[in-house]
Amino acid sequence: MSNALFLKIHPDNPPLNKILQVVEILRKGGIIIYPTDTIYGMGCDLHNARTLERLCFLKGLKPDKANLSFICSDLTHISDYARSISTQTYKIMKKALPGPFTFILEASSKVPKLAGAKKRTVGIRVPDHQIPLALVKELGNPIISTSIRDEDEVIEYSTDPELIYEKFKGLVDVVIDGGYGQNIPSTVVDCQNDQYEIIRQGAGILEDYV
Repeated sequence: MSNALFLKIHPDNPPLNKILQVVEILRKGGIIIYPTDTIYGMGCDLHNARTLERLCFLKGLKPDKANLSFICSDLTHISDYARSISTQTYKIMKKALPGPFTFILEASSKVPKLAGAKKRTVGIRVPDHQIPLALVKELGNPIISTSIRDEDEVIEYSTDPELIYEKFKGLVDVVIDGGYGQNIPSTVVDCQNDQYEIIRQGAGILEDYV
């Protein structure tokens, strides 16, 4: 595999031609690294099963055990991939998103199987960042995503896109440079059964929206 494309994209006003260039790579089964409103993420088109398995392999995850998030462009995608969303949960999500949260919901039948295993839950993420929102909008469906952990125990997540490129250039297809990322991930909230359990406290404060 040749080295990944290193693509600088303006974080607030991403040019459409560059977004479409990345979307084309996603459609062909590419894995991309991209900025969000929290940490940099690694993702692929959710409809490409082979690439999904490659993504899991890169992260050292067993596909049937992997808990991956969906990056959506807005709430319209959510009813396609999650079921049994109560009015209360929907209202909280509408207030909190776009923002630094991942909401764990019951998966619908449209959520693709991983390694033949049906997923019981799905993490829904609508980041407050123009690059991933534009990618999903042009792709026409969510991107399956996972975070990039850093081996450095002090800095848990890589924030410098050039360092990320050096580390992953032989493993992925595109690294988007949208400027420095944060090193605090999203807050993960389990919303099943309307019990709002914080699985991981990150950048988002749920109490502000409940």
